[in-house]
Formats: sequence, structure tokens, C-alpha cells
Amino acid sequence: MRLGITAALTDRDLAPATIAAAAEERGFDSFWLPEHTHLPVREDVPPALVRGIRPDDYKRCLDPVVALATAAAVTSRIGLGTGILLVAQHDPIVLAKQVATLDHLSQGRVTLGVGFGWNKTEAEDHGVDFRRRWHVAREHLAAMEAIWSAELAEFRGEFVDFGPSWSWPKPVQQPRVRTLVGGGARESVFAAVVSYADGWLPIGGGGLTEALPRLRARAEEAGRDPATLCVVPFGTIADRGKLEHYARLGVDEVVLRVNAGDESSVRAELDALAPLVPFAATLEQP
Repeated sequence: MRLGITAALTDRDLAPATIAAAAEERGFDSFWLPEHTHLPVREDVPPALVRGIRPDDYKRCLDPVVALATAAAVTSRIGLGTGILLVAQHDPIVLAKQVATLDHLSQGRVTLGVGFGWNKTEAEDHGVDFRRRWHVAREHLAAMEAIWSAELAEFRGEFVDFGPSWSWPKPVQQPRVRTLVGGGARESVFAAVVSYADGWLPIGGGGLTEALPRLRARAEEAGRDPATLCVVPFGTIADRGKLEHYARLGVDEVVLRVNAGDESSVRAELDALAPLVPFAATLEQP
């Protein structure tokens, strides 16, 4: 089993490059960052989707693609993930370029964790009809895959429309950067995973015993091999017993939550979690 870490970093916390390098030194396999472009004032009480999230994590969130680029420059092995990126709120041509550049420069280390968002006002400030954000996100991802995988790309859709175009660099990963859909154990999330993604990011990681058979059945109904879908419990507060439980369920990657803060506190938390890395490496899936 592989272990990664995620932290909700702001401009007041330890720099992402420093955390990523420290995580790589301790053997962690991946480093993930969340996204919120802004917090509209009337949304002054955001939901704490993961225990321990601070209000400033919504107000002062670093841009994940830029922040991960700084991490890529000081690491050589660790994976770089967005957890999660609100893809409907981005221009897909620009985002395709940004993610492809990051994957190119990091030599194929990127995972695009995507989601659909809870904040209606944030989405609307980007010109997104909140009721249709799932449809917008799907089309944006399809357009990005066309740009990534075709030498001469074009896309005709309801929300994205462009004629034959050149765009380089292409990502190392083909035909798309590994894409995981974040969200709870809902049928709508499972449908998205099975239709156009490579796996699921269950936030927190609770309830997988009941959820995984449902996801795998949905995949089989759609003609996809369930074994090709990765499931990555995300933002988990883990111990050895929980990791053993995940391994029995067939999970081979888990992302642990680390509290953001100054250098001494973050390094202390990474040191405390580091013994789980060799332990997880001994766990085998059925």
C-alpha cells in the first residue's frame, strides 16, 4: 500500500515545496493540494468537509497547480495531486495547458483529483450554472483529454467549442493524466467515476465496506473492469488498524491529512506519521 499526504496550505503556512521535499525524504508516495479560488463574503460559514479545516483554508488557499509546480522542482519521485480541483470553474484550454506542463516537467507524476464544488456563489462568480456544474465538468475534462491526446485537437460541445488546434506540451501520461473523481458514496459520483475517470477519491474514507461493492457493480454494468478503477481514501486520519482494513478491501493507496502550520509543527507531524510508510508497504491486497 502506498501512502500520500495532503494539507490545506495558505500563504501563512509552510511552503508547499518544503513540505513536499520533507514528505519525499520520509518515503511518502504522493503530495496533494486542494483548491478554492475565493470565498464569497456571503458564504461566511463554509462546511468543514474534513475535520480540522480552518476558515482561512477557503479564503487563502494557494493555487494548487502553481504550488505543485514548486514542489515538482525540488522532488524527483513523489506524486503530485490536486485534491480536489474544481474543474468546471476553469477555462479547459488553459487548464489543459497547465496540467500538461506540470506533468511534462514532473515526468508524469501528476494525478488530477477533481470535484464539483459545494459553494454556489463561488461557481456562479466563474459564470457556471451551479445546477449544471456536473455537466460542465464532464465536458471540460473531455475537451482537455482531446487536447492532451491528439496532435490536432478539436472539440464540439455545449460548453466548449474549438476547431482544429495545436497545443503542446502533451502530458507524459496518455491519453489523459490520471483523473480521480472526489466525493461521497453517491450514485452520481460513481456514475462519473465509471464514465470518464480512473478512480474515486472518497473524502475521509469512511463507509468503504458498503460502498466499494456498489462502485464495482456499477463498473461491471458499464462494461469496465472494476480492477482498473483505483480507490484512494483521501484526507484520512489513519492508524495501522485502518490501513489493514483498507488493504483487506483492495485499496492500495491512501492519502493522510496533515495539519498545515509552521515548519516545526509540520515536520513533527510528518515524523509521527512516517512509521506508517514501511508498515503500509508490507500490506498486500487480496
